[in-house]
Amino acid sequence: MKNTVLTFAQAKEKGEKLTMLTAYDYSTAKLIDEAGINSILVGDSLGNVILGYEDTVSVTMEDMIHHGAAVARGAKNALVIIDMPFMSYQTSVYDAMVNAGRLMKEGRAGAVKLEGGVEVCPQIKAIVGAGIPVCAHIGLTPQSINAFGGFKVQGKSEAAAKKLLEDAKAVEEAGAFAVVVEGVPRKLADVITRELTIPTIGIGAGNGCDGQVLVYQDMLGMFSDFTPKFVKRYADIGEVMKRAFQAYIEEVGNGTFPAKEHEYSVDDSVIEGLYDSGSKTS
Repeated sequence: MKNTVLTFAQAKEKGEKLTMLTAYDYSTAKLIDEAGINSILVGDSLGNVILGYEDTVSVTMEDMIHHGAAVARGAKNALVIIDMPFMSYQTSVYDAMVNAGRLMKEGRAGAVKLEGGVEVCPQIKAIVGAGIPVCAHIGLTPQSINAFGGFKVQGKSEAAAKKLLEDAKAVEEAGAFAVVVEGVPRKLADVITRELTIPTIGIGAGNGCDGQVLVYQDMLGMFSDFTPKFVKRYADIGEVMKRAFQAYIEEVGNGTFPAKEHEYSVDDSVIEGLYDSGSKTS
């Protein structure tokens, strides 16, 4: 069944958990989609796991459009959500609407995601008013790590917890159809989930949220630069890949690959004709 903002709302009403994973290319998106995921997030985490940046700040609109369009071609049933990169929406409501429109038209997104709470509500309201679904993102917002002083859990003081709850209610009021809650204590995420009528998608926020999201390279052991506490490794695909690469290198080196079954044949007379032609020419 095709996942939409409506099916997200219905899942919240029925108490059904939502599932989301990141993807950045056609092949991976196709596999995740065929597995039955509810949503694929083309996250600006591609800056870390695909482009090799230390953070997400350097990711551009062109990066998001390029990878988003590839994912959209591979996802038939999952709701494709594309991140709005750093400074594509913070500068003005106008810029936010133009860039959200580009992600929908050129990136073929089903929705866009942007980080922030009360301060980005004018942008959320305007984008939604233009007919573009918005997923909000509060708590640990990676685009703001320079302001946070690093990847740190948010909402641990009473004032910070109140601010996060205020942000959650504000983005819902502005029209967001869902909100990612990242790097927040489980009990606070539970309160936010109960207080909202829109689904909460947790990442490092406990299992009381309405759904969960992970970066697929993290959960498959394909990215080892750093591993957040909240990641569960479901398979060690990174090691499997390295062993396969090493086996390939060895077999090419010793001449066992390609073997006969990997080769194409041609009639001997064709090869003999090459030499005959050569002798006539000489």
